Amino acid sequence: MPDSFGLSSIHVRQGNPDFLDLPWHLPLSRWPEVCRRLVEVERGLSRHEVVFASYDGVIYALKELPPRVGVHEYDLLCGLESRKLPAVAAAGHACTRLVQGDGGDCSVLITRFLESSLPYRTLFLNPGMERYRERLLDAMAGLLVRLHLAGFYWGDCSLSNTLFRRDAGELQAYFVDAETSAFREPLDDGLRAQDLLIMMENVAGDLAGIASLVEPHEAARIQNTGRVIRERYERLWSEITREEAIAPSENYRIHERIRALNELGFTVGEIELIATGEGDQLRVRTIVTDGDYHRHQLHSLTGVVASNRQAATMLNEIREIRATLSRELDRSASDSEAAYRWLHERFRPAVQRLASLTDRSDDLPELYCQVLEHKWFLSERAHADVGLERAIDDYLERFQHA
Repeated sequence: MPDSFGLSSIHVRQGNPDFLDLPWHLPLSRWPEVCRRLVEVERGLSRHEVVFASYDGVIYALKELPPRVGVHEYDLLCGLESRKLPAVAAAGHACTRLVQGDGGDCSVLITRFLESSLPYRTLFLNPGMERYRERLLDAMAGLLVRLHLAGFYWGDCSLSNTLFRRDAGELQAYFVDAETSAFREPLDDGLRAQDLLIMMENVAGDLAGIASLVEPHEAARIQNTGRVIRERYERLWSEITREEAIAPSENYRIHERIRALNELGFTVGEIELIATGEGDQLRVRTIVTDGDYHRHQLHSLTGVVASNRQAATMLNEIREIRATLSRELDRSASDSEAAYRWLHERFRPAVQRLASLTDRSDDLPELYCQVLEHKWFLSERAHADVGLERAIDDYLERFQHA
């Protein structure tokens, strides 16, 4: 077991390498001197030492932590994964006793690197990313809402502890750092409020340096980021958790409520009808189970695995095809008929052509959505629908060798 005599124990989840060839006898800060597996990736700031190791093209992040903290984070990340919440995937954790004069014990958390993700600094500092800054606000608010609905207290919510991935023209936020976190089901209003206050303070700190690098009017807008995230969080939380009174004859309002939550991307698991004590009025309370409604629906119709926003974009296409089919056939077409047409006439031919742009199959849904957005841009400029094939041709010409 070369270079592993500093390793006290290691726990690795099935499907990952054993990591025994890493120089565990050294602190992570010295690994670049001796370890050829290490790679450089786009990364955010971290208070702890972090390195990235590549195994057969899969990149893993290793974070050095105080003893037992790595196990705590590992358990929480596994809990988030079991609840299907957006977070980095835990691969394992190790306990080491450093030798050769370094001394002391430490814990190392191993997570799978979130491919195609971007730290917030990239979104604020790189040219061409301006359009995503507004999306970042909704992504952060949505992530906090989903975590709080699951009874999860973050304790250190910040932009530095979040990764962002482009998602059908929007952003999806992913939880990264669980050092101060805990499941507190149910999560009371006091802890939610505390999480929001911490978020605002941390976001102000995250963006302080960036605000000094931009124009004054832009700096003022950046400095309000934490407050705006909180406002958007509170609007979304209120919409998801609000209760409303209905009469027994108003069952249609229950279906309207479910559809409204589905449009926001949330799956409704239960409906509670509770007597209000005021005549024949009932109080309706909806319980959402996750934020992947569109993703589940697309997968059940087509077998395509996509993120929730990507899936929402594709489902809109399927609905358009269904409406067209209904007119052509002079009857009501089903979702399954439309989904079959979409899959075989649009999606599969398109991603077959787009496959040359990536070596990762899970990038293809995002590329497809980018082509749809490109098609819209070309059509606006031409004042006519240019069609999917022309959009793909133009997209490939622009980005094939970029």
